[in-house]
Amino acid sequence: MSDAVLLAVDVGNTHVLFGLFDDADGAAQLSQHWRIATRREQTSDELGILVRALFDQSGRATREVSDVILSTVVPPLLPIWERACAKLFGQPPLVVGPGIKTGMPIRYENPREVGADRIVNAVAAVELVGAPVIAVDFGTATTFDCVSDRGEYLGGAIFPGIHVAMEALFDRASMLHRVEIARPRSVIGRTTTESLQSGLLFGYAGMVDAMVGRIRAELGAAARVIATGGLAQLIASETASIERVEPFLTLEGLRLLFQKNRPEREGPRKEK
Repeated sequence: MSDAVLLAVDVGNTHVLFGLFDDADGAAQLSQHWRIATRREQTSDELGILVRALFDQSGRATREVSDVILSTVVPPLLPIWERACAKLFGQPPLVVGPGIKTGMPIRYENPREVGADRIVNAVAAVELVGAPVIAVDFGTATTFDCVSDRGEYLGGAIFPGIHVAMEALFDRASMLHRVEIARPRSVIGRTTTESLQSGLLFGYAGMVDAMVGRIRAELGAAARVIATGGLAQLIASETASIERVEPFLTLEGLRLLFQKNRPEREGPRKEK
């Protein structure tokens, strides 16, 4: 039985999602996961203390980690995570970026402009449901990432995320207040809270269905649709197009990319 443990880290604009994959007999399992707020002013020492505390709280030890892979859309935090990983795990992470092997042709005009998380999601979506496929991620931005029937990453679409849209509305409209994003009793809201909830939830669900229809028309194929992100389950339940929700799609994609780019081992790692 292998004792390899992979730490996969996705640094987003709002949250950092990371988890441990235990490799039992070669079949990796996501055994533990955490979500923390993204703090751009955080130091590597502060980050290290937080990560170690989360490990301890979950009954895990940092010395168990044999490898780390990281994707980020917040470039200033990359060196912070690299230093923290070096201190905690004795090595820097494998970083998703230019030069990494994906096994997927990138047809974007400038591949360097594509967010690392978008490629990671596309790789995982193809692995889980095949191609053609559309991966929808409900994060700070709502992104649509499209893979052709040949397994090529084509690009997609980017919308303001539902929380970003809500905050922009409340900043501009004095009479409106923040609400919980939840399903109202009806589409026709009978209170201001219900009206906001209707517009946010049903409006975004309708946008997803409309975009999927347009993307499928351009692809010329009935691409499958897989969703991820904090609000994926709630919004997916109101759509006709999303057929599968994978909360940890990005972490699964990171695991797959690590397998394609597994570094050579120089020798056994020393315990700290």
